[in-house]
Order: sequence, then C-alpha cells, then structure tokens
Amino acid sequence: MAARAFWRGTLSFGLVEIPVALRPAISSDELSFTLLDRKDFSPVGYKRYNKKTGREVPWEQIVRGYEYEPDEYVVLTDEELKNAHPEQTQTVEILEFVDESEVDPVLFETPYYLEPQKRNSKGYLLLHKALAQTGKVGIARLVLRTRQRLACVIPRGPVLALDLLRYAYEVREPSELAPEKAKGPGSISKAEIQMAERLINDMTVKWEPEKYKDDYRDEVMALVEKKVKSGHTHEIVDKVEKRARTTKGEVMDLMPLLKESLSSHAKKSRTPRKTGSRSGGEPRRRRSAS
Repeated sequence: MAARAFWRGTLSFGLVEIPVALRPAISSDELSFTLLDRKDFSPVGYKRYNKKTGREVPWEQIVRGYEYEPDEYVVLTDEELKNAHPEQTQTVEILEFVDESEVDPVLFETPYYLEPQKRNSKGYLLLHKALAQTGKVGIARLVLRTRQRLACVIPRGPVLALDLLRYAYEVREPSELAPEKAKGPGSISKAEIQMAERLINDMTVKWEPEKYKDDYRDEVMALVEKKVKSGHTHEIVDKVEKRARTTKGEVMDLMPLLKESLSSHAKKSRTPRKTGSRSGGEPRRRRSAS
C-alpha cells in the first residue's frame, strides 16, 4: 500500500509551476520495542505534563512557544507560521541546477517522491527528461513542518524525487579525523597500493541493494518466535552465553594479509552459491506504516 501524500503544493523552476504532492520514499522496518513494567509486563506510557504543576496536559491544550528569554515564551500557532511566508509553505522552489556528482552524499538526509497531481503533466515530464539527459539536479528550498529546508530534485526511475539536504554548516569537517601519513617502516608502499587496488577490483560487482539483509533484525525476530513457540514470553534472561568475538590489532605489514584476502576471494568466487532460504524459515516481519 502506497504511503499517503502529506504535502501538496507546486514545484517551480523559472516561470514553470507544476502541481505536485510529496510522498515518503521509504518504509521504515526497524525493530520496535515497547517498554514494560517488570512487575506485571504492562506497557509503560509517556505523559505530557505541566512542569510547574506536575499535572498531565491533554493534546488540545498544548500550544507551540518560542523561548526568547529564559522562561519567557512567544506563542505561535500553525496558522501564524503558515502565513509568515505563504509562498514558501506551499512551493518547492528550484533555485539553481548543479551536476549531480557535485553534491556530497553526506548532505543527503531523507528521500521523498514528487507525485504529479496531473498524470499528463507536460511540465513534470519535461523537467524529468531534461534532468535525466543532462545529469543535473535541482537545488530547491521548501518549508516542511515549520522549518525551511534545502532539497535536491532528482530523477529516480520514472518519477522525480526530492531528497532533503543538510545545510553545509551542519556537517562536521573530516580533516581533524584524517590519519597522519605514516613514515619509515610504516609507510605505504607502491606494491601494497597495487595489491589493494587489485583486491578492490576483484571484489567489485554490480550494485544490487535487494540482496543485502538486516541479519541482526532477522536473528532477533527468530529469537522472538522461538520464545513465543516455547511459551517463555515473560522469561527475563539477565545472563546469556556471549558469542566469541575476535579483536585484532592493526598489522603494519599488510602484504601477507592482502595476498591472503585475494586468495580467499578467488576461492569463494569459484564456489557455486547456495540458493534457498535460511533454516527455520523467514521470521515474521511487523512493518510500520509511513
């Protein structure tokens, strides 16, 4: 079932305006746990309460406030915030176009699909085709949930996608984390670089994202099913036999490891892959709605 559109407005570039809607592009399938009272396993809830009186506050009595001085607030309603700049609240405005390769992946945050409100929208099809053929993406801005956001409009398959972007000032500089260049016996040799490049080339395959699974989630769900089938749903296990973990220090002479890696990878690629599901069957999945 497709996720519902949660925002409707227009996508504009130049003088062209295209009616669009935003739909989530991802469906979260993360493990979800409920906090329980250890005494009777009843769910533990969260209360919205007045920090001065300690009394619970119902949703209809809650308003949004901006703290302009310590413990002093300006109250702002949703209608006031929307009216502050009505054009921006209902428009994805493309400011400029850049080469797709110039946008650092670390800036990408959350993906959405831009759905045309008219299936035969000529402007939508034109923008999609032009971006696909030029390798460009549109850098846009819009207002989502009272915050102005930067975004990237990009062709994805047969539709246009909108990926929210982080602002440059939100990204930490990596320079302070960069390793120092090794000198003397620890320096990297030309032969090691060539061997590493060969290993990378040998391990390079066509990107198939669907073949990667969340092994940790599958094992947790298998554990859940095991406890349900055995009737031990309320058994609290404080101590378990820990799996052995091997920790290795960094080795300065990398050549033997690189050669062993190449040899091991060559053997694996000659071994035919096994097909079929894991033993015990696929654990049941509880999907969360977006």
